[in-house]
Amino acid sequence: MPCGVGFLQAQKEAVIAENGMVTSAYPEASRIGVEILKKGGNAFDALIATEFALAVCFPIAGNIGGGGFMVCRTAQGEYDVLDYREKAPLKAHEKMYLDAEGNVIDQLSQEGHLAVGVPGTVDGMLKIHQKYGSLPFKDLIQPAIDLAYQGYVLTQYEAENLNKYREDFLRINTHIPHQFIKPEGIPWKAGDTVRQPELAQTLERIRDHGRAGFYEGKTADLIVAEMQSPTQPARRGIITHEDLKNYQAVWRKPLIGYYKGYKIITMPPPSSGGIGLLQILGMIEKYPIAKWGVRDKRTLQVIIEAERRFYADRATHMADADFYKVPLKTLLDKQYLQNRMKDFSFEKAGISENITAGNIIESEETTHYTIADKWGNVVCVTTTLNDAYGSKVVVKGAGFFLNNEMDDFSIKPGFPNLYGAIGGKANAIAPQKRMLSSMTPTIVEKDNQFLFALGSPGGTTIPTSVLQVFLNVVEFGMPLQKAIDMPRFHHQWQPDVVFLEKDAFDKHLIEELEKLGYRFKGRKIIGRVNGIRKLKNGKWEGCADSRKDDTAIGY
Repeated sequence: MPCGVGFLQAQKEAVIAENGMVTSAYPEASRIGVEILKKGGNAFDALIATEFALAVCFPIAGNIGGGGFMVCRTAQGEYDVLDYREKAPLKAHEKMYLDAEGNVIDQLSQEGHLAVGVPGTVDGMLKIHQKYGSLPFKDLIQPAIDLAYQGYVLTQYEAENLNKYREDFLRINTHIPHQFIKPEGIPWKAGDTVRQPELAQTLERIRDHGRAGFYEGKTADLIVAEMQSPTQPARRGIITHEDLKNYQAVWRKPLIGYYKGYKIITMPPPSSGGIGLLQILGMIEKYPIAKWGVRDKRTLQVIIEAERRFYADRATHMADADFYKVPLKTLLDKQYLQNRMKDFSFEKAGISENITAGNIIESEETTHYTIADKWGNVVCVTTTLNDAYGSKVVVKGAGFFLNNEMDDFSIKPGFPNLYGAIGGKANAIAPQKRMLSSMTPTIVEKDNQFLFALGSPGGTTIPTSVLQVFLNVVEFGMPLQKAIDMPRFHHQWQPDVVFLEKDAFDKHLIEELEKLGYRFKGRKIIGRVNGIRKLKNGKWEGCADSRKDDTAIGY
């Protein structure tokens, strides 16, 4: 396949619309978001409706049992950021996943009840509505309630996922989660309808009682009871009524940076993604990659080496800023970033063992959606359960999956999480602390005008996915849809290997880089970017990733 022209599969057509646009991971969720826009709702109203719809029709990552981040740009050109990331329960402690000898207990932080952090999604949606909503909250959650009662139609991809994890659902849950498992081992298939009456009733309690409909009352009782359901005491969860009642999403100050005249508005800690995006851009800014080309050997080298250095910094210096003084100013300092690349050579690959964090004194299964309305408000949201279906725990009687975000802490310094990311003391477990994230919802401006917004799922591959789409547009002049569908690569310091989307890169290019010492490994997909661009004629362009079921719908 010639350099730079391959795509993983047939490229989707960008969607053009005059008034508003929703791009999300599932067709039904995008449709519901657009219906809210058509009824006169703003982008924030559509956000809330889309989020709750994804909790129904995209259970692998959409959720009310997880959390996320929102970055927004209002029609007045103002920015805001909401952190509704999960938190560690009050009974959590630094060594909770270690045995008596200090060894990590296999899978304890990744599946089952003890892996669950306190969910933030519901409080996040209510805070967004309180500050920015224009339609009644009950009208925004009702479409998801109707969808849960009436059912949604499975795509091929989602049918395969439910079948793939069937045995995990049965093994981890003390009851049979019938809404996700067909009787007698019959597999799901595309076109089947999934109905979730228990989830519908849970959403009705949120509709009728607001915050108390989830963090108190019957739903809270069901969550706490679920924590105690495993027969083995060591496998029981530790979330209490107090944890749920105390949870609060937090409005934070956006992280803002610049690259060759472009203004980038992104997510601050507890996400590492925004820092990583700006760090990598700062490290590569001096190199003429547009002149070299998107698939030039030198272009890949400088990006790979900058990625390597960011992930080394991530392991040491990044965590929840409410608990750890993240040296943000230094990490983004131009001189610091230039110094990080001083030992880079075009003649040979870097070696991760020889590259440590800078000396500073002081599931993959996530989902992203982007929404724009006719007034010019743009919201950019990434939300997650962490791994596919999170902890695989379904709350009995409430009908939803709980996250396994506790694995995003450093459960032991130097020990990798399920994405292979190494962590240190900064991201150690502590009660009510938010675990480090890679989510990178991002908005881009030029000359004070909105250009595009994007984000992605993909665990540690999120920042590098967003980075490469940004560069494809800004440096290589691609339309946003083409920029999204271009094959991607990823390096995260440890393991010391470059991941490539399979069969999507020129063989000669890879051979040339292998001669310099780079090692490569294929992956099916890297990221699933969804984005919206403002065209020169004032219309919205919605671009959904071709890799899965992601769908852009406008009106």
